[in-house]
Amino acid sequence: MGAERLAGQAGPGTAVVLSELVCTFGTTKALDGLSLEVAPGELLALLGPSGCGKTTALRILAGFQSATSGRVFVDGKDISSVPAQKRGMGMVFQSYSLFPNMTAVDNVAFGLRLRKVGSAERKRRAMALLEMVELAGWAGRYPHQLSGGQQQRVALARALAIEPRVLLLDEPLSALDAKVRLQLRDQIRALQRRLSITTVFVTHDQDEALSMADKVAVMKAGRLEQVGTPAELYGSPRTPFVAEFVGTMNRLPGRLTQGGRVEVLGRVLEVRGTLPAAGAEVDVLVRPEDLLLSEMPGASGIVSSVTFRGAQTRVEALVSADLSVKVDVPSASALRLVPGASVEVSLSPALETALVDARA
Repeated sequence: MGAERLAGQAGPGTAVVLSELVCTFGTTKALDGLSLEVAPGELLALLGPSGCGKTTALRILAGFQSATSGRVFVDGKDISSVPAQKRGMGMVFQSYSLFPNMTAVDNVAFGLRLRKVGSAERKRRAMALLEMVELAGWAGRYPHQLSGGQQQRVALARALAIEPRVLLLDEPLSALDAKVRLQLRDQIRALQRRLSITTVFVTHDQDEALSMADKVAVMKAGRLEQVGTPAELYGSPRTPFVAEFVGTMNRLPGRLTQGGRVEVLGRVLEVRGTLPAAGAEVDVLVRPEDLLLSEMPGASGIVSSVTFRGAQTRVEALVSADLSVKVDVPSASALRLVPGASVEVSLSPALETALVDARA
């Protein structure tokens, strides 16, 4: 059993449905009618700013928190009143939550001990899981003898030891340094795919969500703003909030024209999403890669900063006294774009639609 059994049972996974969840704390409404579906074997990231309700939703799914109203279904069964210990879910927390007086192998085996698994069998299964997370050689060490990344991998192995139907991750990487965070998110994703275990991952980090998840659910003030694949959220955000939370956006002044279009930087684009009231002054939301820079003596734009980012270089240019834009250009083409250079800013010919927002 253990890791071998988990890997051997890779298959369709478990379906999860959150239906009309409302959760209030006094006068604060942490969740406001949240409905969400997680497909079997899918990794879904709950993404949003602090206080948006994502951790509350995870705790309700785990059974650690009761909803004011609404239901939780797992494989079609209503588990809203089922105690946490009987839901068959594995939880990994931000703070590791390992027992300091237990070795790594004993921490992993703890849930098995509670389930009355025999000593020899739980050690065998715990060791198999430590091998799966590449920590078999650290089995006898205590948490204080492990790095943060190693402790989080032990916590992950412990969550998997009970062979959970659903794996829940509550910002598990936020306490780690950047290099370890990148390594561990790749390991978690590879392991989740290998086991085909349905996983819900809470994060406020857009890079984590976009790089790890099959689907991302963006939340704001207890409500779902949009759910979709990382590519859908980045390329076709439905609201200004999603557009600016998932990646960098420029806000360019635009003018609505007849037929549901908007004029910006001398071009007329189709408007995607909700159209503001007629006559409203609007901002047009445009990604840095959808803008072009042309070096042009005497042009109104002035390069203010240049940041090398590998294959791409981020150039910030002051277009007018109150408008600065960020533009991503291939680094090989950015050699002459130095601070103080005069540039013309234009839209990429490939850009045909844009999201607009009424100006404040």
